Amino acid sequence: MKAEELSQQLRLGTGHFLAQRRGTIALGLVAVGSMSLITLYQVGILKHLPEPPLPMLDADRVDASAEAYSRFATPDGLLGIGNYAITMGLAAMGGTDRAQKQPWIPLALAGKVVFDAAQGIRLFFDQKTKYHAFCSWCLLSAGTTLATIPLIVPETYAAIRQLLGKTEA
Repeated sequence: MKAEELSQQLRLGTGHFLAQRRGTIALGLVAVGSMSLITLYQVGILKHLPEPPLPMLDADRVDASAEAYSRFATPDGLLGIGNYAITMGLAAMGGTDRAQKQPWIPLALAGKVVFDAAQGIRLFFDQKTKYHAFCSWCLLSAGTTLATIPLIVPETYAAIRQLLGKTEA
């Protein structure tokens, strides 16, 4: 597919799962915003992460923990930004007929989103058990991942049907 055709399909196209793909990207951008605030705190640009006045919310405690800096000697907010960028890249990749012509793309996106959702659930329980507090910004990001699951299911199903040779007439 030529770049101009892809540009037209992604920007102006309708149907063929584009609405769900756009929703996936929009949710990813919300998560990137949340991860950006966490990153600002984790690198010292912000001195405090504001939280709604609800019990058990303490983003400062959660996001300043040793665990938040333990992977690749990098604040996990930055890693989260990169992670969501990959998800959005997979959502944007390919034309409107990618489930038929490139079914590996929606399948890769589905695998990534399901893995990320499982990680988000694990992090929720880690916050509860290790810190006895939650980071609302982290919960927002995890929630966007969970909200992405129903958006990717229809195209994933179409890609699986394509691979199994069960295309619809």
